[in-house]
Amino acid sequence: MKKYILSLAVVSLFYTQSDACAWSDPDYDYFNLFTQTIIKDKAYLPFLHNYSSRFYGGYNSALIPDDNVETWKKFFNNQLSYSETQNLVYKITMNDLNALKNGNPTNPLLQKLGTGFYQKYKEGIDYLIEAKYLEPYMSINYIESENSFYYDRDANRKNATALDYNKTIAALTSLYNAARNPEIKQRYGYQLVRLNHYTRNYDSAVQAFKTYVAPIKLKGTVYFMSLDQLAGAQRGMEMNSDANWNFFQVFMNSKDRKESAFVSMKLSDTASFSNIMKRAHTNEEKNMAYFLLGYEDFNNPIPMMEKMYEINPDSEILKVMAARSINELERSYLPTYYYTSEAQKAASKENSTDNTVKAQTTDQTKTEVKEEKLSFWQKIVRFFKNLFGGSKSDKKGDNAKADQSDDELFSNPDRIPFYNRTGYYYDEKTQDFLNDLEKFTDKTKEKSKDEYWQIADAYLKFLKKDYKESSEILNDIKTTNPEYLEEIKRMKVLNDIVSQPKIDADYEDHLMKDYAEYFVEKKVVKDTATTDNFDYYGEVPSTADFLKDVIANRYFLQGEDGKSFLMNNKLSDLQYNPNSSLVKSVEEFYRKPNKTQFEQQIIAKNMDSVGNIDAFFSTIYGDRAMRLADFEKAKAYYEKAKNFAGIPRQNYEWTEKNGQTITPKQYAPAEYNGFKNISNLVFGHNVWESFGSPDTESMKAENYTDFPFIKTSMDKLELADALIQLKKIGNGTGEKAAKANQLIGNLLYNTSILGYYRQLFVMDIDNTNGGKYDFWNTNQKNPYKYYYKNFLDTSYIEPDNFDLSINYYQKALKLSNNKEEKARILFQMASAEQGKYYQYEAKAPKDFDYSDPKWSEKEDARQKEMDNLKNQKYRTYFAQLKAQYSDTETTKNLMGSCSYFNYFMR
Repeated sequence: MKKYILSLAVVSLFYTQSDACAWSDPDYDYFNLFTQTIIKDKAYLPFLHNYSSRFYGGYNSALIPDDNVETWKKFFNNQLSYSETQNLVYKITMNDLNALKNGNPTNPLLQKLGTGFYQKYKEGIDYLIEAKYLEPYMSINYIESENSFYYDRDANRKNATALDYNKTIAALTSLYNAARNPEIKQRYGYQLVRLNHYTRNYDSAVQAFKTYVAPIKLKGTVYFMSLDQLAGAQRGMEMNSDANWNFFQVFMNSKDRKESAFVSMKLSDTASFSNIMKRAHTNEEKNMAYFLLGYEDFNNPIPMMEKMYEINPDSEILKVMAARSINELERSYLPTYYYTSEAQKAASKENSTDNTVKAQTTDQTKTEVKEEKLSFWQKIVRFFKNLFGGSKSDKKGDNAKADQSDDELFSNPDRIPFYNRTGYYYDEKTQDFLNDLEKFTDKTKEKSKDEYWQIADAYLKFLKKDYKESSEILNDIKTTNPEYLEEIKRMKVLNDIVSQPKIDADYEDHLMKDYAEYFVEKKVVKDTATTDNFDYYGEVPSTADFLKDVIANRYFLQGEDGKSFLMNNKLSDLQYNPNSSLVKSVEEFYRKPNKTQFEQQIIAKNMDSVGNIDAFFSTIYGDRAMRLADFEKAKAYYEKAKNFAGIPRQNYEWTEKNGQTITPKQYAPAEYNGFKNISNLVFGHNVWESFGSPDTESMKAENYTDFPFIKTSMDKLELADALIQLKKIGNGTGEKAAKANQLIGNLLYNTSILGYYRQLFVMDIDNTNGGKYDFWNTNQKNPYKYYYKNFLDTSYIEPDNFDLSINYYQKALKLSNNKEEKARILFQMASAEQGKYYQYEAKAPKDFDYSDPKWSEKEDARQKEMDNLKNQKYRTYFAQLKAQYSDTETTKNLMGSCSYFNYFMR
């Protein structure tokens, strides 16, 4: 195999979510256990930690106060509430205010305030009338340069140049001079600066600030609104250093302008924050500059945090940096998924800092979206490395779970598997960062009066699995802050549950008595006023999701696979990977008498997705028996599955009116439903290998004249009965016995991973969904190592035993005296033997991966070695066919329809 360069279109296939039709959001890769938003100064919420957008958005924007509204509220002597003031300033029209001024208000709020309100606050109301007149024009005119990208801007949109400049300047100047209230006077000055800025009269804007704003010795909201406009004008004049410094002042002194000021700083000066540091003189300025430097270069913020600590250990922005650091660690330590696969093992070898085998995430979406610093082609190499690298070890028997040690998830006292933000497990730097941050919070909590640092320290102890110390810290915290109290409550629950090594009936009762709110599902109604738990991708992973995973892991480690499975999946999900040991464990739980309240309400509810549960289990067991050629056992199970209504599937439909609707699939009368309507072509042979063509085109029936019990269409019970009869006939002698054995061999081959009817005994409804039939996913007894959360993302089914079909073909070959039939039988045996080779090839070790500079050379050599092995050990029946039956019509026809057979025969 050669290295190929993928087109952008092809590559994009590997960047989409496997379980949704949307791009992945990296902020879904952890559980949000530590609530960043508990910081007290909500003005800094946009600067909390996330990857999916420029600024953090997981909060209600109403939490950030509007400086302008608060200032007006104070101007009106708090006579209006915040929302009423907001309404007056931004929503009530100019006409409404003029009506108030004229003594006949019609707006309900203004009527409530009364006509005396205008007389009391005349200058303020007059200013608002002027401001509302100007506001529609207050945007800068867009000037397209020759290097601009095409920008579909509304050409009719108003901007400041639509005003009569001279007339407006004169009016504002006159109003400025007439005003007596310093704050209102300064507001007119703000309008003069803004008008000049937006009309690109930058020099005049600078002069207006000096003339009309600065002389008024007020440095409140209006001053910094004006300074924001001045900085914009200075940037237009390419006075970038001055502009940057003034934007910095706006950032430092405003609540609602921090995002825009930050962006403006970045646009003004490429070395923005370093240059600010040079100009910072006061402790407050230095503290803020350190914050911005640490925020911008977040690889290791602790050195900057140390400097901030020396200035003010009670600084709110120091808490923001700590929240971001804890969030980074949480993503590394507590991902939402743990995967293991061939490629993960290979990558873990390369990245390992010790010899411990650790699980590694290979969900391409989650990995690639987060690898922001990788180039496009580096990501392609990473994809191929994950796809083609490495081998994986098998667990030794069912009791291996007890010896998993470092592979255990959230187990006690063993370690949590550590992951960093690129999807790979932790390294020493990540662990060092946790240790350093813990030392920092430990000393800060002693010096700061804010309980935040005690909470942070307790959470870091939790990440280090020191649950006892974490709980002791939490118990000692004295606070009345409701957000702190909620976080403390949550962390106490986490420490209790995660530190529990075994979940028994008594502990299940404890969970339902004390923590039912985390496990009993509630119907969630999306609140459009907040984004706390939702965004474009749906519901954000939560504490409840985390605890569910912990419990699922405990059950897994305890050998209670059925309960572990049902913590994260519905019973109907077993259809997609129906491996026998898991199905047996789920059935044992289903039949368990005297279930605890937790088992009944939390686990058993996930069994409701299947109508007739007994028939569902019996069908799975019957299918497995058929794949093992135990037809008598299969018949016994199928007898119990007569009422099987069909494999439970869903129909998904989308309409503009109703959105997505999900309804149960209704099988047509003659449609195969997992039990009924099986064609007798299942006993036939391939005309050509085409899984997408109708069976009447791809398959050809054998001569069933001697076997009237083989019906044109059968259910599985009838099929099993037919096989039992064929088996009896096959124990005899002569051509009829030979044919009976051949038909059994055909059925076993046709329902294997290579056969047209490969869906028949693996709970599928057609032969698509190729992932289920991947050879490389059948070389472990169980590919799930921590829990079954990612059950639907992992393709696994017990491997076929091709010797079963070969043995029946061998009997047919010995009993038949028909040379043409012998040729056909040998070809079928050869095809089954190819399956044995594919199984070997999938498990064959490889000591290099795609990142190896000599990958192509080594891969070619390996492929040559595998081809030689295939010809020596896995072409036995092809060689016999070529040597003894090359002159038959059957062989000649096969050479015409089977290209690889034709190639071999040459």
